[in-house]
Amino acid sequence: MSSALYTTDILRLAASTFEFPRLAKPGASAEKRSPVCGSAITVDIVVEASGRISAVGQEVKACALGQASATLLGRHITGQTAAAVEAAKDQLQDWLSGATETPGNWPGLSVFEPARRLSARHPAILLPFEAAVQAAKYAQALKQTAD
Repeated sequence: MSSALYTTDILRLAASTFEFPRLAKPGASAEKRSPVCGSAITVDIVVEASGRISAVGQEVKACALGQASATLLGRHITGQTAAAVEAAKDQLQDWLSGATETPGNWPGLSVFEPARRLSARHPAILLPFEAAVQAAKYAQALKQTAD
């Protein structure tokens, strides 16, 4: 069963988290941990005055599913707003739970199709998005306070 879960595509994505090292000067950071599996991720975000994310960095200590999710997040988050990332997280969560038939518009998330039947794996997949939403909202709030 686990061999079908960890597809070649998931393993390739998992091996690519190095693409997004921690940022030297983030606008904000957020750390999230999954009590279910012990995965942890820290996401650094820079948000421009327009509200769009211009940079992301990560530290990922997670299973292959969490690592793959972090890579997909990192590859497509630049130019997004906190609201768009939150919408993507919500759509992913709905799809994983079976409430919808598609994972939404965020590129690449269909790679997690084999994990949909394993609800215990869902928190690891959602964790990077949850951390990114928290960091982006915090960065926006800090920017508004400074203005």
